[in-house]
Order: sequence, then structure tokens, then C-alpha cells
Amino acid sequence: MSLFDLPLDRLRDYRSGSVEPEDFDAFWTKTLDEARSHDLDARFEPRTGTGLSTVDVYDVTFAGFGGHPVKGWFVVPAGTTEPLPVVVEFIGYGGGRGLAHTHLLWASAGFAHFVMDTRGQGSGWLVGDTPDPVGSAPAYPGFMTRGIEDPESYYYRRVFTDAVRAVEAARSHPLADAARTAAIGESQGGGITLAVGGLIPDLVAIAPDVPFLCDFPRALTVTDRTPYREVGNYLKTHRGRAGRARATLSYFDGVHFAARGRAPALFSTALEDMTCPPSTVFAAFNAYAHQDKTIEVYDFNDHEGGGPFQQAVQLGWLPGRLRA
Repeated sequence: MSLFDLPLDRLRDYRSGSVEPEDFDAFWTKTLDEARSHDLDARFEPRTGTGLSTVDVYDVTFAGFGGHPVKGWFVVPAGTTEPLPVVVEFIGYGGGRGLAHTHLLWASAGFAHFVMDTRGQGSGWLVGDTPDPVGSAPAYPGFMTRGIEDPESYYYRRVFTDAVRAVEAARSHPLADAARTAAIGESQGGGITLAVGGLIPDLVAIAPDVPFLCDFPRALTVTDRTPYREVGNYLKTHRGRAGRARATLSYFDGVHFAARGRAPALFSTALEDMTCPPSTVFAAFNAYAHQDKTIEVYDFNDHEGGGPFQQAVQLGWLPGRLRA
């Protein structure tokens, strides 16, 4: 695959044309206030029989959007007795929380690690355990068009709310140092990370890798890969509804959450990424409000991005923020 998006020098100056809704902050304040009217009810059940000796694992359930139960994992170094900085991780599109032994990196680095399951997903590549009990109007297969004609009913309203509540659940555990909390994620998880970074004012760091859900006006026209293509396929059938869909998506655009970012941020992008095109990632990066921000660029990679190389960069960058 050759380079298909803007050249790197133009990417560094690119700005999104996404228009922020006038009631963006009011919408999210109302949404989170409604969620917080439900008891968080965070439960951490020790998981035995994992075969793991270097970490302790907890099977988590907490109340997300609408008070709906959301699952997660909480993993800490074995024998931990004092609070640790906590890394909250969000999962890529189609995946779930998976099995506990697949989440060893951050506990191995000496941190508490909270992994949120994604409602209604967990059947594409990692198994999940959280249903989405909210129905929606007819939608093209996938998640991008579920409730897309109204921000109140849009699928990612529920997911982003779950994510904020996941941070609150992680912070509620006695082995988590709530004052030192970071959010990370790749692809969809990166988009969720940006949303959390814009909605929670006191994170110490965020690390969105090849983030999805950014700069919808460009993403929907520059790539024909799914998941973005799901929206095009929906509008191909539901003619004349593009305006309503675009208006809904503007409430969930990572660019607008980035403009509210208050924590140091480490981004990554790949110049051959046709799933989350680099211009859409740079749109969020260039809009990011905090001055302490950096972006790793992988010239010849597709959506796999930096993979383990980016994890190595994170291992060098994140501890300095979490242990400060």
C-alpha cells in the first residue's frame, strides 16, 4: 500500500472542518449527571484459577450508562498492599475485555490496570461479556449507525459514558491511587481515550494510539474501509438523512474532546492507515489543548500502527507522568 493521505508536512498543520455543536458541553454534562444518578456499584471479585503467579486479578462489574452492568478486569502486581497509579484501558472495535491473562503489561510495569469491556461488542476478535440492553432504529451491521440520527440514542453516547464510569470504578478500588490515573487505548480504544480525556478534568496522562472516531467529516470521505464505511452504507440506503447523521456524529468527534484535553498526551499514527487515516488522527492531535503532547509517526504501517514498538514508547513515557 502506498501513501494515500496528505503528506506529513501538511498533516502537521491540518485542521478539521468538524463543527462543534453549541450545546456540546451541556449535552455531556446532562448525560454524565444522568449516569451518576445511579449507584456506581463497583464490585471487584478476586479471580482464582488463572494460573498467573505474578499478578492478582479481579473480575469487575460496575454501573455504566443507564445503570447498566458493565464488565472489566482489574489487574495488580501479586501481593500489592499499597495504592498504585492506575492505567485504564479501552478496547478496539469489535473486541471485548478478553481473558485475564492477555492483560499483563501494565501490572508487570508496576501499575494497577483496569480494562473496560465494551458493551455489545466482544465477538470480532476478543471475547466480551457486556450486552447493550438499549435498542435503536434499524442500523447497518456493526455499531457505527446504531441510533445515528439522534445524539440521545447514538451508541457511542452509552460507550463514552461507560468509559467515564470505568475511570470512576477503577479509582474506587483501595489499591488504586485515584490522583494518578491515566487512560490508554488503540483504535476505537484511542477514540474512547480522547473522549475520557475531554470529560474527566484530572487525569495525569492519556495515550491514544491510531485513534478512531476522529474528524468525521474527513473520515467519511477519505476512506472506504469499515468501520467508517458503515455510515456510508447506511446513508446509501437511507437517502437524505446525511445531515442528521453528521449532526449526531459531531457530538462524538474526538476533535472536540481533544480541544478540552487537560492532561499530557502521547498519540500515534501510521501513514498507510486506511482504517483511521492519519489526517483524522492529526486533526485530533493538532486540536489537543494541553501543551505537553507528542505524536509518534509510523511511516510504512497500516492500522497496526506501532504495535509493540509503540508499547515500548509508552513504557518510557507514561511512568514519568504516573509517578510524578
